[in-house]
Amino acid sequence: MKLVNKNILVTGANRGIGAALVRELLKHKVGKIYAAARRVDNLPDFGDKRVVQLKLDITDQKQVKEAAQKAKNVHVVINNAGTANFGTTLDNTLDAIVTDMDTNYYGTLHMMRAFAPVLQKNGQGLIANIVSTAGLAAFPALGSYSASKAAIHSLTQSARGELAGRNIHVVGIYPGPIDTDMAKDFPMAKESPQSAARLIVAGIIAGDEYIFPDPVSKEQGALWAKDPRGLEKLYSAQSAGLQSEAESRLARSASAYSKTGTRPKDRKSWDRGITGSPRPRGEGGIQGSSARGPSRS
Repeated sequence: MKLVNKNILVTGANRGIGAALVRELLKHKVGKIYAAARRVDNLPDFGDKRVVQLKLDITDQKQVKEAAQKAKNVHVVINNAGTANFGTTLDNTLDAIVTDMDTNYYGTLHMMRAFAPVLQKNGQGLIANIVSTAGLAAFPALGSYSASKAAIHSLTQSARGELAGRNIHVVGIYPGPIDTDMAKDFPMAKESPQSAARLIVAGIIAGDEYIFPDPVSKEQGALWAKDPRGLEKLYSAQSAGLQSEAESRLARSASAYSKTGTRPKDRKSWDRGITGSPRPRGEGGIQGSSARGPSRS
């Protein structure tokens, strides 16, 4: 899709992939960019008059409807806002599981329902959902996150067929590990948000329906296309390694506390290790920024 003079809305635009997407889009001859976040005071100064700040909690249906009224000239909606709670599906708290599903799936669904009529009225449109490679196969240490992203993956596929007749293109974006707040505890190589944003925008312009915006996701996306069970096995092994790393960190922290009486600054990490610890709201992928829950922007 050509982006020249197109008005674009990006949720979770206060940091991570969201902020990087706004900056990347500004390199093109776009119209307005609605930079949405739960708290507009957390939005960076993008230094461009084309950027319009928009207060938006995607779990609040009233705010979503109001956003659709304020941004009624929009042609492209990039659903980036999300949250991730560490923990397995069976052991994590029900509140954490509900938060991931409420934000990642229902929040995205609210946005699509509210903006599909807007895009149709404007003659042509595009909805891009930040999913995750964890939506293609479950990452057990991120059980509820994986389930919510799998739901978005299915929603994206369903809406693609439903909206095609209304001249609305639906894109799924499947990042791997991106270097954001949400992924800072993951001991693995990560791609920069700027690089991911560049490939996402390039994929949108090229008309791609599946976008894998980093080397890891491209490799894992190819594995999924060829051998879905193989990707599941890979994530299961990686998750076990992450769990082991979390337990080791917890043991080291406990040992340090017993010797010094000083807990680490991150009390929750000391108490629970990596698993079970909430991460800020924001992007898809195993990565991070904006709406309701234990730790939000």
